[in-house]
Amino acid sequence: MSLTLIGQKKGMTQIFDQQGNLVVCTVIQTDPNTVLQIKRKEIHGYNGLQLAGQPLSPSKASRMPKPQKGQFDKAQVEPCRVVHESRIENVDAYQVGQKIDATFFSDVPYVDVEGMTKGKGFQGVMKLFNMAGGPAAHGSGFHRHMGSTGMRTTPGRCFPGGKRASRMGGDRQTVQNLRVVAVKGNLLLVEGAVPGARSGTVFIRQAEKKKKKGE
Repeated sequence: MSLTLIGQKKGMTQIFDQQGNLVVCTVIQTDPNTVLQIKRKEIHGYNGLQLAGQPLSPSKASRMPKPQKGQFDKAQVEPCRVVHESRIENVDAYQVGQKIDATFFSDVPYVDVEGMTKGKGFQGVMKLFNMAGGPAAHGSGFHRHMGSTGMRTTPGRCFPGGKRASRMGGDRQTVQNLRVVAVKGNLLLVEGAVPGARSGTVFIRQAEKKKKKGE
């Protein structure tokens, strides 16, 4: 596994690359992440890093649960809203309290970005599954329905797990192999779209598939 940084989606823009091509990018603000805890195989059974990102204001930090606040106080780290753990092999290169910023991806050509998709609420089957619906003529009474789902006498029931009207969006989704266009300060520009709304939390790591291919 690769080290995963905590970022915040700020929106989309477009820039020109060195060849003069217009590239549509997503802007991710990657404020310095702080190493909160180091997991070691001898103690915890695996090697990993806990990173904390998006610092809280003093008023919100005062309302943090005491066990969680105690973890930040022990590490002498400013209380943050998001804590994320990554399993990595080499943890000796890091120490508690160390800051890791967007320059971590300066030499990384492709990244995977994970985020929470926009919630659409309860939706019907036409929007949710792109079903065609019924005739649009007057009087049919069958416009935006999904049609029959029943069975014959055997087995005489509807199988569970079928497509039905239900909640749409609000799911964790990963977009793979996004090209890193530029790293400017705490801003990371990646080609293409990433899941979530503006100001949504995203998690960025080096692309696993590209890494295996040596790209």
